[in-house]
Amino acid sequence: MSPHEFEQGGAPKPLLKLEELAWDTTFVRELPGDEQRDGGSRQVHHAFFSYVAPSVKISKPHMIAYSADVAENILGLDPAELERVDAPYIFVGAERLDGWTTYAQNYGGHQFGTWAGQLGDGRAVTLGEVLTPQGERWELQLKGAGRTPYSRSADGQAVLRSSLREFLCSEAMHGLGVPTTRALTLVGTGTGVHRDMFYDGHPNLEPGAVVCRMAPSFVRFGTFQLPAERGGKETKLVKFLADYMIEHHFPKLKTGLENRRGQVAEAEMSGIDGEEGVSGKYNEYAALFKEVAERTGRLVAYWQAVGFVHGVLNTDNMSILGLTLDYGPFAFLDAYSDQFTPNTSDPTGRYAFGIQPDVVLWNMVQLANAFFAGGLLTAAEARALMAVFPQTFGVEYSHRMAAKLGMATFDGDFTTALLALMKRDKVDFTNLFRALSGVTTEGPGEEGTEEGLLRSVEGVLPEGSVKGDWAQWMRIYIVKLKKQGTPDAERKAAIDRVNPRYVLRNYMLQNAIDAAEKGDFGEVRTLLRLVRTPYEDQPGMERYAALPPTWATKRGVCQLSCSS
Repeated sequence: MSPHEFEQGGAPKPLLKLEELAWDTTFVRELPGDEQRDGGSRQVHHAFFSYVAPSVKISKPHMIAYSADVAENILGLDPAELERVDAPYIFVGAERLDGWTTYAQNYGGHQFGTWAGQLGDGRAVTLGEVLTPQGERWELQLKGAGRTPYSRSADGQAVLRSSLREFLCSEAMHGLGVPTTRALTLVGTGTGVHRDMFYDGHPNLEPGAVVCRMAPSFVRFGTFQLPAERGGKETKLVKFLADYMIEHHFPKLKTGLENRRGQVAEAEMSGIDGEEGVSGKYNEYAALFKEVAERTGRLVAYWQAVGFVHGVLNTDNMSILGLTLDYGPFAFLDAYSDQFTPNTSDPTGRYAFGIQPDVVLWNMVQLANAFFAGGLLTAAEARALMAVFPQTFGVEYSHRMAAKLGMATFDGDFTTALLALMKRDKVDFTNLFRALSGVTTEGPGEEGTEEGLLRSVEGVLPEGSVKGDWAQWMRIYIVKLKKQGTPDAERKAAIDRVNPRYVLRNYMLQNAIDAAEKGDFGEVRTLLRLVRTPYEDQPGMERYAALPPTWATKRGVCQLSCSS
């Protein structure tokens, strides 16, 4: 396909110009909004959004990077359009495109287990929804675009380091196959923003930036929670929002003769009587919750399999579509530890890597409470639905971890033993699993010497590792592989398809940030190329697959605050 054509229905079509994007506004057209059009930060009631215009301070904004993949393959947009002189002004909101209807969403959430009340988009402004040539609907949002009614005491702006991290990790997660929001552009504002990175009373002036991120919808668990928690007349908004989401994002769940039989069968499989909903008939809201729980269960299994730590799993950071949302102090594991958190604001480790499945289940309970308060679920339905997330996560996690070992079936005790060795000896998560593709069942096999047994992982095990324990684990592994009977070459290819060669480590991001803050954006663009195909060996990129340097464990590199 030509770089200037877009494939639709087998017929190439010319790629679009920015002015040719088809904008729509279902969210503001179909849901209640804030009647007040001016004023500062405030509590907004009986509304899911407030109209607001981007207002970020700029001085010669400049395009740092853009995702040609997002432009071309999602929006049908010619990537060359993002190199126009006016593109940086458009993607900080200083110049408008016809069709925009700009607003900020209203939502609440639990933060670190405590209800925080109204939160909302304090620095994100939605431009509208683009109808793509494939018939999809994608919401475009400028993060760091200025103050909104939900900014509280903040300035509504974002700094380069956090914007760069979100831009690159959105695309890195997509490359890994993990459901995620996407990122179109990263634009430097040309102005400075004061931030206290470690909340220690020492703010610095940092370069400002705006990232244009995209998702079919940015509705969160907290969008349902806020009206449910407020109660009274606002409770009816829970149903308004559920109806909107079913209509535009889960249409297969709508009650109807064509799909009812399949949906009832699915509901009954999870222990829910699909015929006995709130109305005594098929309950599409129970089906909606079940779909969200399944998507979220699969999502968390993806995270655990690639060693991704979100860092801030508040309910306002949970996507109703099962996408990875809001990239703050995230990290990919280096030395394996189930207790690792990249968030300096989380001293108790509430959101540590190994606890992510449990805390997301807690978040699912809060969403169920909102559905119950809104009259969408009975108590019996809510109780039954609580099994869906752990069941889905368990099945998906077992499948993914077995695949990472090249095994047809999951052996929980054997996998746990491996993770225990990795934690004790501080072994790199990504490189260890990738190295296992080099294990062979030919030759001496399990009867080989310690040196022979560990040959495939010798470059991964740190100095001081108890090699005898590793050799014993490897003997058992080889016996299992021999019994399975998969040819070595076939198993190696399968392992390499699910264990990435490269992940977006925090030290790599820090190198890119340091260069970008000096006006050198080459490393940002190099990393963007790298993360598009993380499972493939990329010539010339070997340094990105090496073990991280010792300075990678420094505070401010491996662990960050929520400051942005």
